Amino acid sequence: MRLIIALNKQLKICVMDINQSLKLDIYINYPGHCEEAFLFYEQHLGGRITMMSPHHQPPPNFPKEWKRPILHAVIEIGGMLVRGADVPYSEPMRSAYLTLRIDTAEMAENIYHLLSDGGEIFMKIDKTFFANRFAMLRDKFGTSWMLLNENG
Repeated sequence: MRLIIALNKQLKICVMDINQSLKLDIYINYPGHCEEAFLFYEQHLGGRITMMSPHHQPPPNFPKEWKRPILHAVIEIGGMLVRGADVPYSEPMRSAYLTLRIDTAEMAENIYHLLSDGGEIFMKIDKTFFANRFAMLRDKFGTSWMLLNENG
């Protein structure tokens, strides 16, 4: 895909290849458990943590019970980067979902049970008109997920 941008009044045109110039990552704020969430996703979803940087000196507005608040973390899950941090007063995701596209119904069921444990289910995993298995939930860390197995 190509994007054309007008740079100035003389209408000089710059053409850039979006596939090479832009990458979309997701950033999630956690209320004090970013590291725990990322370690859980690494262990159970096959993710790979590539950065986990705690605050050297937490800001004064951080809750005192946060022993090791995360300034910035990165985990790769399914070829996508998810970034995160601990931020006071952050709330669970409300209008955005991480969507996991899963190869088999059995794996979808297993991941559903893993992520829904201690969380909130919005739509139980089931067969739908558009998917062999589909579910919507918020895990115990406040991350909202859609699980999708399109194959029948």
